[in-house]
Amino acid sequence: MNKYDVIVIGAGPAGLLAAGRAAELGGRVLVLEKMRQPGRKLLISGKGRCNVTNDATLSEFIKHIFPNGRFLKNAFGHFFSGDLIALLQSQGVEVTLERGGRYFPASNKSADVLQALLGWLTALKVEIRTGHRVEKLIIEDNAIKGLEANGQTFLAKNIVLATGGKSYPATGSNGEGYLLARQAGHSLVSPRPALVPIETSGTLAQQLQGLTLKNVKAVVWINGKKAGEDFGEMLFTHFGLSGPIILTLSRIIVDALQQKHSVEVSIDLKPALDEQKLDLRLLRDLNEHGKKNFANMLRSWLPASMVPVFIELLQIKPDKECHQVNAQERKKIRVLLKDFRLQVSNHRPFKEAIITAGGIPTAEIVSKTMESKLVKGLFFAGEIIDVDAETGGYNLQIAFSTGWLAGNSTHL
Repeated sequence: MNKYDVIVIGAGPAGLLAAGRAAELGGRVLVLEKMRQPGRKLLISGKGRCNVTNDATLSEFIKHIFPNGRFLKNAFGHFFSGDLIALLQSQGVEVTLERGGRYFPASNKSADVLQALLGWLTALKVEIRTGHRVEKLIIEDNAIKGLEANGQTFLAKNIVLATGGKSYPATGSNGEGYLLARQAGHSLVSPRPALVPIETSGTLAQQLQGLTLKNVKAVVWINGKKAGEDFGEMLFTHFGLSGPIILTLSRIIVDALQQKHSVEVSIDLKPALDEQKLDLRLLRDLNEHGKKNFANMLRSWLPASMVPVFIELLQIKPDKECHQVNAQERKKIRVLLKDFRLQVSNHRPFKEAIITAGGIPTAEIVSKTMESKLVKGLFFAGEIIDVDAETGGYNLQIAFSTGWLAGNSTHL
């Protein structure tokens, strides 16, 4: 008989935690996964290394989450980074702390995290059925009764919807969970790519393809007004810009593009120097190396691949001697070093986005339990909920925490 206490839809990080916790509390638990193997997205997270969480305090953690990090206060209160690390260690996975407060498995293998979670579920006698696509929820009198999958009926009074968002659809998160939620009467905050590379107009990015810049500041300008900034590492690609600070800023860029606003990214290549200090340094260098060719001087200020691009933009002859560079030309150099600007034309598609922004509105979910406010026995966990975060392990912790709380609440 296909009758269970709890059915979890989706075998990603949120679904696995929900299933494990519900089973720990004595429930008969079934996980239905439409892909042929569980945890496919977990395997590719952190470039295959799996940045499981961050060592930030709870209050600091919440600041990295949008649009409403406070919604997760209860979930984090029940199960947070320390609890996750303890769970992984109990299953034989040690973690190491890296820069930015990021925790990774010591083996640097996401497969070890997945195997540990699957081993935990096996020990708890959780049943996992792969290749099972859920077609509809069975709801009577605003309460969950079960679901239909692969033409079969499965009965349960508690269902956890942990189907992910729309990012990396090849791993199974193609937005089907939204249809099930809508069937239950839920609305949807329009899903859009988050932590996604961006495309730029012109050929500047292509000319610099493959160049990584460290310790630079990127500023986003929307309709000529400063809208956000971040400091750190970025990368030029054949289509535009990527790298940690660009991914972080992509949230405001994607939203602005959807509203048809004009978007530019300005890169400050010398953020440690203000305009005045930079001008003094340029003046000193040009004077000290008066006989040097301007092109050679640029190499001391810039990565080699940027030199021809700067020469073209500045319109200063490369063989000009440094002592001949006048004040007006020096100002052009200073401005370009502090404001290397690219016009944004688009963002990359869902298949290149690390996560999804949007989803089931938090106003329709009870934050203390992750249960639907509309249908009794329906719970949400992970990326399907309208919360997302910056890079650094925050998004996986959201999945683990909401999954754990949803699984915990099925026993109430």
